[in-house]
Amino acid sequence: MATTTSKPVLHYLDIGSLGRGEVVRLFLVDAGIEFQDKRYAFDDTWSSTSADLESKGVSRTGLVPVLEYNGVYLSQHMPMLRFLARELGSYDGESSADKYLVDTVADIYIDWRAEWVSNLKTVTDQYKNKVAPEYYNLVAKYYKERDGPFLLGNKITYADFAIYQSIDNDEKIGTLPGNLPDSILALKKAMEARPKVAAYLGSGRKITT
Repeated sequence: MATTTSKPVLHYLDIGSLGRGEVVRLFLVDAGIEFQDKRYAFDDTWSSTSADLESKGVSRTGLVPVLEYNGVYLSQHMPMLRFLARELGSYDGESSADKYLVDTVADIYIDWRAEWVSNLKTVTDQYKNKVAPEYYNLVAKYYKERDGPFLLGNKITYADFAIYQSIDNDEKIGTLPGNLPDSILALKKAMEARPKVAAYLGSGRKITT
């Protein structure tokens, strides 16, 4: 069990907007949940830091992100977002059909992320010219089912944060397709127009603790 704190604590690597931790940050920011943003250097000290997190019981595997929330340690960023959505009674579909749609797109994102991670050091033509475009074209089909700009229309869900993060991360490594589908561009615009997200992005993605 985690030690109950006055505010949640997000443990993640100090790697800017890259990676899984940023998905969680965006969600927490948008939800108005104040939290401590604890970032660890991703250098030759990370191995010992990881071991320390595991030995202290913060992370069962030594991996991050981990969120300390109401006395428990939450890991795995997508289940983490589902948990938070349930806690808040928001950011998820109301019907079983809606929840299925949100979970489906979240799973597509997870598959994309595995491919993206494998291309971090050396981007392949296969990923840039085939995998990434196919991913956005597939996701766009789901976004077109509703009037948008979010997956469930005007109601934002946890999956929208993940898809937005994939856009950012592909842009960071130079693999974002130049002709994104209109529905994906609409999502990006809508995410960046959300007041709390806009303020966070405008601050240089800094969390005041």
